[in-house]
Amino acid sequence: MDPSFASLAELSQALRAGAFTSTDIVRHFLDRINAMNGTLGAFVGVNAERAMEMAEGLDKLRASGVVYGPLHGLPIAVKDLVDWQDEPCSVGSAAWKERRSQSDATVMRKLLAAGMIPIGRTAMVEFAFGGWGTNPLCGTPRNPWDMQEHRIPGGSSSGSGVAVAAGLAPAAIGSDTGGSVRIPAALTGIAGLKPTYGRISLKGCFPLSGTLDSVGPMTRTVEDAALLFEALAGPDADDPATLIAPELEADAWRRLHVEGMRVAVMREEDFPIAIDPDCQSAYDRTKAALADLGAHLVPVELPFSFNELTERNGRIIAAESYAIHRDYIHDERLAIGPYVRQRILGGANISAKDYLATLADHRRMKKAYDAFMQPYGALLTPTVPFPAVPLFEVDEQSFPLAAYGRPANYVGGCGLALPAGFTETGLPLSIQLMGRAFDEASVIALGHALEKALSVPARRPGTMAA
Repeated sequence: MDPSFASLAELSQALRAGAFTSTDIVRHFLDRINAMNGTLGAFVGVNAERAMEMAEGLDKLRASGVVYGPLHGLPIAVKDLVDWQDEPCSVGSAAWKERRSQSDATVMRKLLAAGMIPIGRTAMVEFAFGGWGTNPLCGTPRNPWDMQEHRIPGGSSSGSGVAVAAGLAPAAIGSDTGGSVRIPAALTGIAGLKPTYGRISLKGCFPLSGTLDSVGPMTRTVEDAALLFEALAGPDADDPATLIAPELEADAWRRLHVEGMRVAVMREEDFPIAIDPDCQSAYDRTKAALADLGAHLVPVELPFSFNELTERNGRIIAAESYAIHRDYIHDERLAIGPYVRQRILGGANISAKDYLATLADHRRMKKAYDAFMQPYGALLTPTVPFPAVPLFEVDEQSFPLAAYGRPANYVGGCGLALPAGFTETGLPLSIQLMGRAFDEASVIALGHALEKALSVPARRPGTMAA
C-alpha cells in the first residue's frame, strides 16, 4: 500500500497489522512535503523534528500495548489559525509572520489526545476572509489537479485542501464560516465536513466571525471525516457554545439506513447562481445514485432565498471581522492584502442597528430551517457553481463560490462536501449535503453511501488531460 493516498482508516489498519510504523508513515509524508511543497505551496511551516519525535514516542507506546484509539500515530495537517503552543501561527498574514501561539487550541489538545501527529501548518486566505483561496502576499497554493495552469484551490482553507488532495497529508483541519472547508474540498476533490456551530470548540482558533465560525475535517473519505469529527467534538468549558450541544453518540451514522431516508432536493429554479454543465451532470448523477440507494427524493420549494442568506451571512462576517481587526486594519503600512483589507473595512459601514437586526434574523432562520428540515435527512445542493478556474480569472470583488456555502452557516446547519466525479479534463466535481443542526450522523451516512455508489475513479492529482 502506498501511504500517499491511503485513507486514515486504511493507515490505521496498516499500523495495527504491523505493515508500517508511525515513524515510517510520518517520514513518508515529510519526504513528500519536502519534494512537492515548493511547487504546491500547501504548507507554510513544517516541524519535521517534532513530528518525528512524536512518531517515535507513539510507536513505543503501541509496542508496549498502549494505543489511544484508531487515530493513534497518524499524521495530520492543521490550518494556520489553530494555536499550538510555541509554534508559529500567522493566520495567513504577512503582517503576523512573527506571531507564535501561547497555548494549545482545544482542537489541538484533542488531536494530541487522540494520538495524532501534527506535521505542519497549512496555507490559508489571510484572516480566513475569502473563498477563492488566493493570498497575494504569502502565496496562493496550487490546485494539484492541473500542473500546467495555476488554478485556484478554493478558500479559505486552501492549503489544507491541497495537502490532502496531493497526498502530502492523509487529513487536515480547516475552518468554515461561509464555506471555507467545503469550497476547497470541492475544488480539490476531497471530503469536507462543516459541523454544526457548537459541536467542536473554537477556543484557540483565531476567529473570523464568532457567530458563524466552525472547525471541521478535510479528508480523503467520508469515513475519515467521521473519525476526525468524533475525535474533535464535545463540550469544552472554554467555549460555552459547546456546553449546550447535545451529546454526540459515537458511530451513530453507521446505524442509520439510507434506504427509506427522505432527502430534500434543491430545485434548479431556487439555485442562487447558475451552475456549469459539468456541475449539473454531477448533481443529476447524485440524484440518480440516491434513488438507486432507496432514498426518497423530494424536490422542495425552499422557504428562504439562498441569495438573501448569503448576503446576511456576509454582513455578520464583515461586522465581526472589523470588530476583531479594527485597531490596525486602517494602517496602510502593515503588510495586509488589499482585497482582504477592503472586505474587513466594509464592516466599518455596518450600523449597530443593521448588525443587531441581522443577528435577530439569524436566530429566526435557524428555527425556520430546523422546522423545515424535520422530515429530511439532508438537503441536496451543489457545493460550488463551477470547477477550479485559472488564477488569472479570479474576480476578487465577487463571491460566487460562497453562494451554496454561506447559507448552511447562517441557518445553523451542518454540511458535507463530497466528491462527485470529474470534468472531461480531469477537474474534480462535488455535491453538498446540508443537514439539520447537530444531525451530522445523517449527512455522514448519506455521504458514505453516495461515496460508494458514485464510484468516483481513484485518480491521482497532476493527471489532468491537456
